[in-house]
Amino acid sequence: MNIDGVRTGVVLDHIKAGKSMMVYELLGLDKVSNCVAIIQNADSSKYGKKDIIKIDEAIDLDYDVLGYIDSNITVNIVKDGKLAEKRHLELPTELKNVVKCKNPRCITTVEQEIVHTFRLVDREKKIYRCIYCDAEHKVK
Repeated sequence: MNIDGVRTGVVLDHIKAGKSMMVYELLGLDKVSNCVAIIQNADSSKYGKKDIIKIDEAIDLDYDVLGYIDSNITVNIVKDGKLAEKRHLELPTELKNVVKCKNPRCITTVEQEIVHTFRLVDREKKIYRCIYCDAEHKVK
């Protein structure tokens, strides 16, 4: 299968196989006016299988969302058909409105306008805690 390259835009590479639709939804890529290509289960010498998303438009990305979904994602910024910048991600120290608190007694379940905020407490185990009720959220 052949998917054309991006002239000016973004290529999200090394997405864990099966996670590309989550990236698509959380980044709101359905609102992008130009072409967005999702390649799933591509062969990877490093990971076995991977997903790739090609966006044929220069857009602002939420690097915290990307790092939360998969800190191995590589963000390639392409300008005039050439790689202009390559970014490697890591788990963000704070998440805002990326995940919701599951604790039914948390203030965020009653006060709908409160920002769901989690802080990273254990980078190795990928554990976040709600800043309001201290409920634990583990990255899958």
